[in-house]
Amino acid sequence: MSDKPSQDTLFAKPQPHLVDFAFDEQVASVFPDMIRRSVPGYETVIAMLGVFASKLVTQGSRVYDLGCSQGAATLALRRHIQQPDVTIVAVDNAEPMIERCRSNIASDLSPSPVQLRCEDIQSTPIENASLIALNYTLQFVPLDQREDLLARLYCGMNPGGGLILSEKVRLPAAVQQECFTDWHHEFKRLNGYSDLEISQKRQAIENVLIPESAQDHIQRLQRAGFQQVYCWFQCFNFASFIAIK
Repeated sequence: MSDKPSQDTLFAKPQPHLVDFAFDEQVASVFPDMIRRSVPGYETVIAMLGVFASKLVTQGSRVYDLGCSQGAATLALRRHIQQPDVTIVAVDNAEPMIERCRSNIASDLSPSPVQLRCEDIQSTPIENASLIALNYTLQFVPLDQREDLLARLYCGMNPGGGLILSEKVRLPAAVQQECFTDWHHEFKRLNGYSDLEISQKRQAIENVLIPESAQDHIQRLQRAGFQQVYCWFQCFNFASFIAIK
C-alpha cells in the first residue's frame, strides 16, 4: 500500500524566489491532497472515467492514461473495464509520480494488466487504442506541439474509440474569466488554502500551465479528425471533453 498522502503546504510560507512549478518529489508527496483541494470537479471527472471505460473499451485493445500521475485515472478505468485481453498503458514523465502509481496499482486487484512508462507522452507509441485519458496534461505541452500530439493519438485509435481530454480552460469574455477565477479561488479558500498560498501557487505555475478556451480545444480535436466532440463536464474554469473517432 502507498503511504498516506501529506497535506499540501508547499506554498504556505513566503518564498522570495519562486521557481516554475515542477512535478518533483516535493509535489509528488502532497499531490493527491493538492489536486483534490485545487481542481473543482476532479473527483467527478475521475469517477466518470468508469462510465466511458465500460462503454468504449473493446476486447483485445489498449487503454492509455497519458500523464497518469499517481494512477487515480488508471485505477478508475481499470476497475470498470468489462472486456477481456485489455492492457492499460500508464505514462508520466515524473519518476516520483510513477513510483507512487506503481505502489497504488500493486494494491489494486482489478484484472487488466498495467504497463507503466516513465517518459514524455509525445514519445509514447499509440496503437490499437479504444480509450485514451488525457487529464490535465495537454495544458503542460507547449502550444505549438499540441495539435501534432492529438493528431498522433487519433491515428493510433480504433474506430469508435474515445479520447477524454480534461483541462483548465480560459473563458471567452473577460468578465466571465474574472468571475470564474474569483470563484475558483474561493473554492481553494474553503478547502483551507490561504491567500498567500493561492497567490504563490499561481505565480509558480503561470509560465508552465498555459490554458486555452474550450472552443480552441474543440476545434483542434476536430482538425485532428474526430467527428464527435462534446464538452461533457465543466466546473468553473475546468472542463472535460470527449472526442469519438
